[in-house]
Amino acid sequence: MIKRTLYFGNPAYLHKQQQQLKVLEPTTNKELGSVPIEDIGVVLLDNPQVTITHALIAALSQKNTAIISCDEKHLPSGLMLPLEGNTLQSERFRIQIHASEPLKKNLWQQTVKAKVENQAALLQRFSIGNIRLNALIPQIQSGDPTNVEGRAASVYWKLLFEESDFTRDRFGEAPNAHLNYCYAILRAMVARALVGTGLLPTLGIFHRNKYNAYCLADDIMEPYRPFCDELVYGMWQRGEITSDEITREQKVKLLSIATVDVVFGKQKSPLMVGLSRTTNSLFESFAGDRRRIIYPQFIEN
Repeated sequence: MIKRTLYFGNPAYLHKQQQQLKVLEPTTNKELGSVPIEDIGVVLLDNPQVTITHALIAALSQKNTAIISCDEKHLPSGLMLPLEGNTLQSERFRIQIHASEPLKKNLWQQTVKAKVENQAALLQRFSIGNIRLNALIPQIQSGDPTNVEGRAASVYWKLLFEESDFTRDRFGEAPNAHLNYCYAILRAMVARALVGTGLLPTLGIFHRNKYNAYCLADDIMEPYRPFCDELVYGMWQRGEITSDEITREQKVKLLSIATVDVVFGKQKSPLMVGLSRTTNSLFESFAGDRRRIIYPQFIEN
């Protein structure tokens, strides 16, 4: 079942009552809404006057819900995940920790290949020539020692925004902030899926920054990034993005990333559901039960 993503951008009092998330107006205590806790996958808190009870936090954690808090600029800055997301967690941690270096390099090769293929397919969808990207795909080797991923990204962003002066930079001009916002939501969903599979999001197959608590999430989200890119680029093309400010309406569109359809072979599923297929296949690869991670294909028009 597809889990719901809840966004709270106004003052609110959130509490648990009979396995429901209850939303109250904080000054009048008038009930504004109610959602079954078991139906919730992500909660985004984007107002300093949102109050959430400990009982509700505990209940959400028990259902493997990701709770995201935003900073004063309304950008995601914190992520809370459950400590125990799977009944076989300790066993799966051991299997993950003992994964061999050659296996991790092979999994990273698969990941980079899936990402570049999806980037090329996105360019094709917008009638942008992708020959240069496709030419890089056969060059991807185990562990990607020649950094095809980085070279492909440079080509990809120049082609996608060839009619503007856009430069992909975390702190750059629009629509960088919108891309960052969508990626942050995607990253939280990937981390949630990893925890639900019983894997440790900190131990990556490629990313190893000692200050990064979500290295594995950063690895696995790579082939999913083009789905965010499509959302943001579509908004940019339609003239909806005119500055770095992310409006309430734009946030609603970016949060819809959770329900975007992704394709696995001949099957479609919402992206949040697809993430579980990917993370489960990752564990099976660690365990030696399969050789490939299942990633979605960004289908060309």
